Amino acid sequence: MKNTNILNLFREKNIVLPLLLLKNYKKFNLELNEFIFLIYLYNLGDKTVFNPNQFSNDLNIDLPEVMSLIGILTDKNLIKVEVLKNDKGLMEEVILLDDFYNKITYVLIEEYNQGDKEKENNVFSMIEKEFARTLSSIEIEIIKAWLDHHFSEELIKEALKEAVFNGVSNLKYMDKILYEWEKAGIKTVNDVEERRKKFQKNKEKENDVDIDIVDWDWFESEE
Repeated sequence: MKNTNILNLFREKNIVLPLLLLKNYKKFNLELNEFIFLIYLYNLGDKTVFNPNQFSNDLNIDLPEVMSLIGILTDKNLIKVEVLKNDKGLMEEVILLDDFYNKITYVLIEEYNQGDKEKENNVFSMIEKEFARTLSSIEIEIIKAWLDHHFSEELIKEALKEAVFNGVSNLKYMDKILYEWEKAGIKTVNDVEERRKKFQKNKEKENDVDIDIVDWDWFESEE
């Protein structure tokens, strides 16, 4: 998602900024009156002639408060007051909202990236990634059934790891793993780890027995 594209959307009013700001204005450390004044400036356009008296009349607030709000928004790097040449070639003082657009763009991109991150961690996406294919509608319903059956996403992901480790890429195998775990009372990833440790210990014991059998001197024993 390109920054310039988002900026253009804001300027063309294709996004309802008040709703977006209402959701995020606390991230800008804005008080409610500062938020309202910023929205007012936005509605006037991204380059507004600096006219405190008009602002005061439109918002029905005192001139000192208008100047205070302009100063606060400037200090918070949301607006700039600059002297520019107008269409008639005359110099005039204007309020620019470029800094505001940049900040709200940053917030939107941050949310967008966070959504991507959550999507990547989603159990459906993880299974598709490991299986290297798109899930069928039936497979999606099976996974939903697992979740409805109170298998946690973490446990399903653990079953996925087990399947991939054993070179199997189908839900039938995962379903069998989850069923066996349920029978064994396994409900968390920690339970899985404990089971693996126990299995490893038992395997080591079996190997010790095998070594004893191999090393047994049968002829000496018969004597």
